[in-house]
Amino acid sequence: MDISKVVAVVTGGASGLGRATVEALAARGARVMILDRDAARGAEVAAELGAQVAFTETDVTSEASVQQAIAATLEKFSAIHVCVNCAGVGSAMKTVGRENTPHDLGVFETVVKINLIGTFNVLRLAAAAMAANEAGEDGERGLIVNTASVAAFDGQVGQVAYSATKGAVVGMTLPIARDLASLGIRCNT
Repeated sequence: MDISKVVAVVTGGASGLGRATVEALAARGARVMILDRDAARGAEVAAELGAQVAFTETDVTSEASVQQAIAATLEKFSAIHVCVNCAGVGSAMKTVGRENTPHDLGVFETVVKINLIGTFNVLRLAAAAMAANEAGEDGERGLIVNTASVAAFDGQVGQVAYSATKGAVVGMTLPIARDLASLGIRCNT
């Protein structure tokens, strides 16, 4: 598959699965914008991978930050064809812990905000940019990949927040795919 004309945005692209995704796309010729909140690591990865990879500091939970990242990508590369959502966090905390202490609600909210709301925030703004792309021969304008986890279906002890968000990501992906199908934008996990 020739992806040399593809522009991708990858959230969480400065480390872990996100970085591996950036490296794989760049190795196959795609131009990639890293969206990550870690400015030092993001800039370092972009510098290591060369001119076809750029970085913009992004907080996936902020509408303004993601709007800026989409605008920066369009300015640098003129389009967005692929969005890969890898940004995510987890916590190891039981619903009721030692000494009968309840799960910290703030921790739960943070995991939901980054893993679920952040994923939706990025994909909706990327999809709006993709909708402006000229359709390919097959009618396709773009592709969105949402990172889920086996924890969506089989969460373990202490994974309540993480598992809940990954289950929600799985749950929203099919209706999003149906919403975007008429625009020629695919969405999967």
